[in-house]
Amino acid sequence: MSQHDHDSHDAHGSVSSYVVGFVLSVVLTVIPFWAVMTSAFDRATLFAVIVVTAVVQIFVHLKYFLHLNFTKEGKLDTLSFIFTAIIIIMVVALSIWIIYESVLMMMY
Repeated sequence: MSQHDHDSHDAHGSVSSYVVGFVLSVVLTVIPFWAVMTSAFDRATLFAVIVVTAVVQIFVHLKYFLHLNFTKEGKLDTLSFIFTAIIIIMVVALSIWIIYESVLMMMY
């Protein structure tokens, strides 16, 4: 097997990395589900638990399923991801702003 074949296989992950990502995703889904179903926390703490587990789950998906590498070698992938995320955030935020302003203008 050539060096190129070996590097491309590592870049796409292995079965063990997919299993680790899947287990982490399931755990990070069960925690907020349990917190909501048992009413174990007050509303503010419950909201914090949901947000924190959601953010951690985003990074789990980026690392284990999308294979985004935040190291120096994955600089191009990281910059592409950041650019895409900024564009999506801008489109969503500006759309919400335009809709909100349109509703306000229709009220007068």
